[in-house]
Amino acid sequence: MGDSAVAALNSLLRSASVEDHAEALDLATTAVRAAKGRGADLATAHHARVVALLNLDRFDDALRAIDEGGDALAKTCQFEKAYALYKKGDLEAAEAVLRAAHVENGRAQRGLKHVAAQVSYRAEKFEQAAAAYRELGAEENGAKYGEENDLRINLSATNAQLEWQGKGWAVPEQEKQPGRADLEAFETSYNAACGCISRGDFAKAAVFLKRSADLCEATEDLDDDEKQTELVPIIVQQVYVLTKLGKLDEAAALQKSLSFDHILDTSTKLVTRTNSLVLQAESNPYMVQRLAESLPKDQGNDRLFEYQSSVLQRNKYVLNLQVQKFPGVERSTSRILSNESVPAISSAKCDLGILGAAAACQLQTGQEALRHILPLLETRPNDVGLLLTVIQLYVQLQNPGPAINLLESFLKRLETATTPDHADVRFAPGLVALAVSLYRTQGRHSAIRNELAKAAAHWQKKTGPDASGAGTSLLREAGIELLRSSHPADLAAAGEAFSHLVAAQPGDRTAKAGLVASFATTDFSKVQPYLDALPSVEDLTRGVDVDALLDAGVAVAPSVTHAQPGRGKKRSLEEDQDTKERQQQQAAKKRRKRKLPKSYDPSKQPDPERWLPLRDRSSYRPKGKKGKKRAAEATQGGPVREEETLELAGGAGSVKVEKAPAAGGGAGKKKKKGKK
Repeated sequence: MGDSAVAALNSLLRSASVEDHAEALDLATTAVRAAKGRGADLATAHHARVVALLNLDRFDDALRAIDEGGDALAKTCQFEKAYALYKKGDLEAAEAVLRAAHVENGRAQRGLKHVAAQVSYRAEKFEQAAAAYRELGAEENGAKYGEENDLRINLSATNAQLEWQGKGWAVPEQEKQPGRADLEAFETSYNAACGCISRGDFAKAAVFLKRSADLCEATEDLDDDEKQTELVPIIVQQVYVLTKLGKLDEAAALQKSLSFDHILDTSTKLVTRTNSLVLQAESNPYMVQRLAESLPKDQGNDRLFEYQSSVLQRNKYVLNLQVQKFPGVERSTSRILSNESVPAISSAKCDLGILGAAAACQLQTGQEALRHILPLLETRPNDVGLLLTVIQLYVQLQNPGPAINLLESFLKRLETATTPDHADVRFAPGLVALAVSLYRTQGRHSAIRNELAKAAAHWQKKTGPDASGAGTSLLREAGIELLRSSHPADLAAAGEAFSHLVAAQPGDRTAKAGLVASFATTDFSKVQPYLDALPSVEDLTRGVDVDALLDAGVAVAPSVTHAQPGRGKKRSLEEDQDTKERQQQQAAKKRRKRKLPKSYDPSKQPDPERWLPLRDRSSYRPKGKKGKKRAAEATQGGPVREEETLELAGGAGSVKVEKAPAAGGGAGKKKKKGKK
C-alpha cells in the first residue's frame, strides 16, 4: 500500500495542471504515513504536503508541517517557510530565514529573491525592495515568461510607496513618468495613478485611474467576481482623488456604489468604511465617533502601512476632541511621545504633539491657549509638534520674538547633544526653513546665511558626494541664498554646497550654474569644466528683438522714485504744485453729493433759527417756576440788566458785576421788627 500511495503522489505531481489542492494534501498526507523509514520518498511527500497547505492558505499548518519534517525538510523548504511567515505577517522571522538561506547557498535563488523583495515591501523598506526588483529585472537567467510584467508592476508600486514615504529622491526620473507600456495594464495604470497622488498631481491621477478602471473591466483574464474585487481599490482611490479635487458630490455617489461584499481585504474594508464616515452628511460628532469605534481592526499581514494607520489614528483623536474628551487625548498622546528619547520630526509624531496641545488648551486659541501649553512644553522638551504649535500661536499674535527665542533654545540644546540622531534633527530641512522664515520677518539676513551655512556643512559631512533626499534640497537652497551675499566666505560655502550637488547629481544644471556663479571670480579652474554644459549667451538671447525693446523703453514701477543726477532728493516747487492740484482734482471727484431729507419742501422757507441751540430760540418755553423766571429774565421782551466793571485791588484785573439799583422810594428803608 505504501508503494501505491507514493506512486499516486508521483503521478499527481507529474500532472500538467493540478488545481485540486485538497486532493493533493490528502495524497501527500497518506504518502507521509506510508513512506516512513524511506528518506527520499518521505522528503518528497513532506514537501508536497507543505506546498498543498500553502496553496490552501493554511500557513500555520504549513509551518507546523515543516517543523515536523526535521532539519532536512527545513533546509529544503526555506522558500516555503519564508513565504508562510511573510503571509502570517511575521516579517522579522521571514527575514531571518532569508538571511540564513543566503548564507548557506552563497547565492540566493530567484524565488527567495522574490520573497525577500515582498518581505521588504511589507516591512516598508521600500528602497531595499526597489533594489531587489531592479536586480531581478536585470537578470536574464532564470526569468520566466510573463515575469517581466509582474516585476514592472511591483516596481511601480514600490516607487509609489517611496513617494508617499517622502523619498521621491530615491526614484529615478525615468521611472517617475509612466511610459506607454505602463498604460497597457490596469495594474501599472493604477500604480502610476498612486505615484501622481503621492506627488499631489490629482488631475493626472484621475485620468490614470479612469484608464485603470476601463482596462480592468475590459480584460478577459478575470471573471466578473474577480473584476469586482480588483475594481474596489481603484474606486477607493478615485473617491480620494475626487475629494481632493473638491468634487464631493461625485465622490459621495461613487462611494455609495461600492459593495462591501466584494471587499476581501480587511485593510481595504477599513479604508472604505473610513471614507464613508468622512463623506456622509452626519452633523452629530457623537454619532460619528461611535461609528468610528466600530471599524474593523487590521491584523497580521493584512494591515495598513504606517502613513495610513497614522491618518486613522489622527482621525480618532480629532473625533475625540470634537466630543470634548480632552483628558483622554492628552494622556494618550503624552504616553506615546514620552517614550521618545530623540525629538521625532516625522509628520505622524508631530501631529500627535499638535493634537495633545489642542487637548491641553481645550481647543482655545491666542493668549489663553499659550497659558495652558507653555507649562506643558517644559515637561516635554522633545515634543516637536508642541513646539511648532507654540511658535504658530506666537506668530498669529504678531509676536515673533518669543517664537524665535524658543526655536533658538531648542536648536542650541540639540547642538550640545553628541549623538548623530540629534544632529540630524537639528539640521532637518523643516526646522531650518522655519528658522529662516522667522529670521526673514525681522530682516536678519546675516542670521539666515549663518543658519544655512551650518546646515549645508552638516549635510556635506553627513552625506558626502552621495548627497540625497533632505540633504539635497537643503544644499540647493543654502547655496542659492549664500550666493546673494558678496562676502568671500559665503561664496566659498555656496561653492562647496554646489560641488557636492554636482557630485551627487551630475545632470543637475542648476547645481552646475550655481557652482559657476560661486567660483567665477575666485577660481576659474573649478568653473571651466562646466562652462560647456551651460547654455551660451547667444542661445539665451536668441529670438529677442533688441530694437523693439529699445523702442518700448524701460518699464519703471510707479512706487519707485529715481533721482536725477546732480539733483537732490527734494522735489521742485512745480512738482509739488502739480501734485497738490492732482490731489485736489481727485478729492473733487470723490466728493459725495449731499442728499436732502425726505420731508424737504423747496416752496417752504426754512426756519432762520434752525442753527441755534434749542434753548436760544424764540419758540423755547421752559417748564417749571425756575424756567419761567429764567424766561422772564431773558433779553427778548424783558428788562435788560445793567452791568459795570470793577477793578480788583492790587492790579489783579477786573470783573463785571450787575449794577446796583438806584436809591429811592421805599427800597432803602428798613422795616422795624415787631412782635406778632
